[in-house]
Amino acid sequence: MRFKRIFTLCLMTMVLLAARADEEGTELNCTVEVNGSKIQNVNKEVFNTLQQAITEYINDTKWTDAQFAVNEKIVCKLLLVVNKYDQATGKMESELTVQSQRPVYNSSYLTTLINFKDTKVAFNYQEGDQLVFNEQEMENNLTAILNFYAYFILAMDFDSFAPNGGDPYFEKAANIVRMAQSSGESGWKAFEDTKNRSAVLSAYTDKATSPIREITYNYHRQGLDQMVVSVDKGRKTVTEQFELLKKVYDAQPMSVCLSMFKDAKMDELVNIYSKANQTEKDEVYEILNGIYPAEQERLNKIKAEPER
Repeated sequence: MRFKRIFTLCLMTMVLLAARADEEGTELNCTVEVNGSKIQNVNKEVFNTLQQAITEYINDTKWTDAQFAVNEKIVCKLLLVVNKYDQATGKMESELTVQSQRPVYNSSYLTTLINFKDTKVAFNYQEGDQLVFNEQEMENNLTAILNFYAYFILAMDFDSFAPNGGDPYFEKAANIVRMAQSSGESGWKAFEDTKNRSAVLSAYTDKATSPIREITYNYHRQGLDQMVVSVDKGRKTVTEQFELLKKVYDAQPMSVCLSMFKDAKMDELVNIYSKANQTEKDEVYEILNGIYPAEQERLNKIKAEPER
């Protein structure tokens, strides 16, 4: 009887510790998909093991000192499409789509923070390779890329809740870029590409385009989060952000942060302004049309007559 009580107590303790570990776990709730459908005449199991390895790496690594409850984890997705694969060397040339979302206060709605495709993702991976986290050195290009986007996801999320809240994670992302720039791998060098990882970092940290971070906070915390109290007030704050967006455009019209804002927010803006008055619609249309002239179809939906 005594042994049974001890066993029961130990079991309960294990359950409580497991629950606590789950509640105070890692920061990301990331869905990972590796698509190798373009690659023929190879054992496709390598893509399954890669998907599992990335899933475990991105979700099990502790990226910050902050404590995240299960319901606070950042919802994100990585979609890796393999375009070329050398079975002998394990080299994969791929495209990586990175997406992250954030809940809007007191609602079930998730708003998109990041929707970005990195077209220069090349790395070596052999079936069964272990992905090892190392903050001080660049283990390989795959983990460097994953580290960069994990910190970028965190930086954007923290920025959306507090002014410059993402500073520590932009700094970590910058350190990864510095280490990777001497590796010779593509996607890291400054001025190599206007949409590579170095360009993404610069867009959010250089003085000329850094107002995009102020927009991130105001749009989400002062705009969307306030709509539960007052839709009109929240939408007005969102509208005010387009003048800041125009400042970014005037400073760097080709900045990747402008296309990233569009890809994350354009469809959402159509919904936000569906019931706005025509004056507000016209104001938004005029500013965004100057920045995104190729987006006439969606911009016309913003300008459409208010719903009755």
